[in-house]
Amino acid sequence: MAQEKNQSNRKKNFIFNLIIVLIFLIGLGILIYPMVSAVYYDYRASDEVADFNAEAKRLDQGGIDARMEKAHAYNQSLTGHESLNDFYTEAEEEEGKAMYAQMLEVNEKMGTVEIPKIHQELPIYAGTGETVLQKGVGHLDGTSLPVGGRTTHSVLTAHRGLPDKKLFTDLDDMEIGDVFFIHNIDETLAYEVDRIDVIEPSDFEKLRIEEGGDHVTLLTCTPYMVNSHRLIVRGHQIAYTPEVQEYHEEGKAPWWMKFFNVYKNYMIGLGIVVLFFILGRIWKRRKGRTND
Repeated sequence: MAQEKNQSNRKKNFIFNLIIVLIFLIGLGILIYPMVSAVYYDYRASDEVADFNAEAKRLDQGGIDARMEKAHAYNQSLTGHESLNDFYTEAEEEEGKAMYAQMLEVNEKMGTVEIPKIHQELPIYAGTGETVLQKGVGHLDGTSLPVGGRTTHSVLTAHRGLPDKKLFTDLDDMEIGDVFFIHNIDETLAYEVDRIDVIEPSDFEKLRIEEGGDHVTLLTCTPYMVNSHRLIVRGHQIAYTPEVQEYHEEGKAPWWMKFFNVYKNYMIGLGIVVLFFILGRIWKRRKGRTND
């Protein structure tokens, strides 16, 4: 009789322990899902970046020059300054408007933006529709194409706080003096952050083209998960000197280093949870043996 009772208790304990472990594993899965999905997106994004770079290298220089001319013509059409209209004919400007971003696109991508401070390198697509913003960074229609040049201002926007990807989630970590990079079909452009602001969604004043300026602004929603305003991080182009190139190369950390830098706090918290769970199970077993 006692033996049957012990077997029954063991069976109940086994089922109870199994349920606890299953609950823990389900909770752990829910907890790590954002990290796993974000890592997977980073992997996909790096593929898109590699695809753009590989396809851009296949273009002949004559074709690249022609495309870049059209892109600059498009940018010229946005200035509204008559004094600058001598550079391009009206027909060239109209062609630039009609083609919009097509002259820069390779496999639907206009280029890539690389932000070493927040460990992100992302593909840039034309437009800011939800389909685009779920894939990567969108180029705001009506702003300059990201090819640099006097009297230009390109605005690039991306989501933050998505459960399955980082994108511009950590953009608020940027500081004045940080440098980010734009890669287009022809060259790499370096931009140094010179302005950080929070604006109303309807306020476009700080996104306007400035006479003689060469700017790129990174834009996302803020505050985090509230999204009532817009965070803008503006940079002006700087020379791609050996020092800037060295900074650029240092920012190209291996994927595992990027993973650790982005998710180190997350992994520490996860490790603490797992450790407490294991210690709890060990303590319970020892207590059970003591009672026996």
